[in-house]
This record gives sequence, C-alpha cells and structure tokens, in this order.
Amino acid sequence: MAAAKKTLIIGASGGIGSALAQLCNERGYAVSTISRRDDGLDITDEDSIKAAADTIAGGLDMIVIATGVLEVDGLRPEKTIQSMTAEKLMTQFQINALGPALLLKHFTPKLTKSRRCVVMTLSARVGSIGDNHLGGWISYRSAKAALNQIIHTTAIELERKNPNAICIAYHPGTVGTDLTKKYLKNRTFVSPRDAAQDLLNVADNLSPRDTGEFLDWAGKKSVW
Repeated sequence: MAAAKKTLIIGASGGIGSALAQLCNERGYAVSTISRRDDGLDITDEDSIKAAADTIAGGLDMIVIATGVLEVDGLRPEKTIQSMTAEKLMTQFQINALGPALLLKHFTPKLTKSRRCVVMTLSARVGSIGDNHLGGWISYRSAKAALNQIIHTTAIELERKNPNAICIAYHPGTVGTDLTKKYLKNRTFVSPRDAAQDLLNVADNLSPRDTGEFLDWAGKKSVW
C-alpha cells in the first residue's frame, strides 16, 4: 500500500485553501495546513514564516501556496495610475510577491528529494504582461507579475537542487470567494471546491518539463 501523499497547504483558511484541504483529506492525503487565522502566520514577516516552517517535517510531496489578496484595508484595485499610491503599491507587493517569495525560501527545502514532488503557488492571469489589454489594477497586476518571476526563477534553482521537484505558477480561474465576490457581476465562475478539484487534476498530471511554467486550471500555459 502506497504511503499517503504528504501535502502542505499554506493559506488554508481562505476560500480555495480551505476547499483544497478538505478535498485532500477526503483523498486520504497526509495534510498539514498553515494560515494566518488559525496559526498567526504573517507572510510579510520572515521570522513568522521561519517559525512556521520549523513546525513542518520534511519529505513533502506537495506544497500549495494559496495566499494573496485583491483588496487591502478596503482599498479596491485602481482604474487609473492617477489613483495609485506608494502605500497601495508597496502593500500589494508585500502580500502578493514578498510573502510567497519568503514562503518559497523557507518551505521548498521541505520537499522530498526521493520522488516526484510539486509546489504550486496561486497567481493570477491579470499578472500577465503579454495578456494585458485592458490596463488598470496597476498595483495588483504588478505584484502578480513580480510573483510570476519569483516562481519561475525559483523553479530554475530547484531544478538544480532537487530534480524531482516541479514548481509552477498557477491561475485557478475566476473563483467565487470572499476575495472576488465584488468583482464577479455577470462573469462565469466556479466554486472553491471545483477550483480545488481543478488544481489537484493539474497537479496529478504535471511532469518535470512543466517546472517553471505558468499554467491555468485546465493545465494550459498562460502568457507571461
């Protein structure tokens, strides 16, 4: 009998993260979770991240970083650069780029080296430079674009240190969560559980050639 897949979900109190934790438990995975709500994790504080990492044993088969925000303190994404402020831009970078970078720094060493393993970080297609035809949302877009570079660069390093590791940026599509409910309007969206199922389907089909890619919920490459 195969050992249970050791899975860590960071940001497990959010819409996608909590649905993913439930689904992984139903699959019989050995699931560990970390979140701000339940564990006091502050992803903008490296000491907080290191302390959390110290509680997690190595040998992980999968890490999912499901952190991120669209609004900060009720400040909605900008429609124009004239609405951008230094504070808004820096806060978006702290939470959506710096935070995941620090998480990758401290948690990727926890991946197993003896077999295939996966680290997936939630990104967003609005962080794509090549696919941006609407403008606006400058702080959020820029932070997610930076995140994509961080993930891609981390994947290159991981490929040398741990050839069994697959590291990708992942766009889950439009998901009906507290994060997105103000922006859904008449748009088609999926439930957190369906988004979690899509993520696991993609994870199951990843191969080493996918490392460093920016993939969507269908496993298709997104434009950087």
